[in-house]
Amino acid sequence: MPDTRCTASIEERESRIESFSISVFFPCFNEQDNVAYIVEKTLKLLEKLNADFEVIIVDDGSTDGTGRLADEIARQYSRVKVVHHHTNLGYGVALQSGFKTAAKELVFYTDGDGQFDINEFPPLLPLMKQYDIVSCYRLNRQEGLIRKINGWCWTKLVCWLFGMKIHDIDCAFKLYKREIFDNIKMSSTGAMIDTEILAKALCKGYRVTQKGVHHYPRAAGSPTGAKLKVIFRAFKELFKLYKQIKYER
Repeated sequence: MPDTRCTASIEERESRIESFSISVFFPCFNEQDNVAYIVEKTLKLLEKLNADFEVIIVDDGSTDGTGRLADEIARQYSRVKVVHHHTNLGYGVALQSGFKTAAKELVFYTDGDGQFDINEFPPLLPLMKQYDIVSCYRLNRQEGLIRKINGWCWTKLVCWLFGMKIHDIDCAFKLYKREIFDNIKMSSTGAMIDTEILAKALCKGYRVTQKGVHHYPRAAGSPTGAKLKVIFRAFKELFKLYKQIKYER
């Protein structure tokens, strides 16, 4: 006879999730092979959870068919919106567009590259009763050794500068109360965006908790975060943000 204790506990946890209002968005750059699958999987999950929701695709100036596919998905599903950038403006601007477009009480984002499983999202919801932000960390980061080392060093550096204790600052699997974005001003256009949001939110007294999620290899497409241009921009924004927050304190 199969052991049903684990299944029962999962169902019990899901039944305790009260009705909620959420915006889910995906920043995308050249993700034509991933975007449809990710969005459709997300729609099925949110409908199963009986949520008041919207899904937003942020097309950051893609040069492939991402924008066209996003528009087709939005025509097919009334609760899907698309934000287009005419040119590639950077990861930070893509996240800013998602947060500014979000209209629901909670806002969740993950990248449009399919390296996270949206089915790991529901366990974050009960944490919002006590916290304002759930910042996840990758349990098994599926990247090369150099990128892992760079990511670890970057996280240690920004946490030291801003007095934070975050395991994985740039993990693209985060849940926020949307009101946060009415009370902080975002200026980072690149990879500094996650650091800026968390540092400013903590300065204003918002509560942050963390949870591990699984990370999967890319099924299609190519990453862009390791380019020298992206790295230089991140360091430039880092020291600008440090001066700004130090002055505000």
